[in-house]
Amino acid sequence: MRKLIAKHMVDSKHTSAHVTSFAEADVTNMVTWRDKIKNDFEKVQGTKITFTPMFIECLIKVMKRYPIINSSVEGDNILIKNYYNIGMATALPNKNLIVPVIKNAENLSLVALTRSVNTLAENARNNKLKPEDIQGGTFTFTNVGTFGSLMGTPIINQPQVAILAVGAIKKRAVVIETDKGDFIGIRHMMFLSLSYDHRIIDGSVGASFLTDVAKEFEKWDVNRELKLVVKEQYVD
Repeated sequence: MRKLIAKHMVDSKHTSAHVTSFAEADVTNMVTWRDKIKNDFEKVQGTKITFTPMFIECLIKVMKRYPIINSSVEGDNILIKNYYNIGMATALPNKNLIVPVIKNAENLSLVALTRSVNTLAENARNNKLKPEDIQGGTFTFTNVGTFGSLMGTPIINQPQVAILAVGAIKKRAVVIETDKGDFIGIRHMMFLSLSYDHRIIDGSVGASFLTDVAKEFEKWDVNRELKLVVKEQYVD
């Protein structure tokens, strides 16, 4: 398996004109909201809510404004997809890597995204993924912060044209701008990095997309409610 991974990575570097852009996001609202709802969520749903489904939900919102990000290269053609199959890079117990895919993620609620993320990750760790679980991805997301990294320069998963990495969330003192002036506060900060194929995506588009993803993370509604309306199901 290691040889297959190595070949895939080298082939990707030889195929795509890789470039990586970086951004920083204040994810304090996300941290606050998750801390507020995570215990009740687990009690009712029987599964934990991590940041990953929250990130993916925001990511898809921005991808819809940048169709070229959700495309692939097929020969001499660029195919823009109208569905969002999000690959989720997952480390296996043997330290190898696999990318299960959340199919039609744009149609899933946050609860359904959470279940999909957790189920695919668990199946990957237990060697229970089916062939169709790792096929058909249109974009890949990887959380390098899981292992303590602040940022990464991920390699594109062919034939896709971009991949997003998020780093570890760290509390830092930052300057906060307000109408009454600037002040310093303790915030939860995170770096994002987007590797993309410069043959397909111009630098201005890649940078703008990444900046908008960071902004989408930052404006998470800290007062968002998940109401229990039917037995053992949250809806949002």
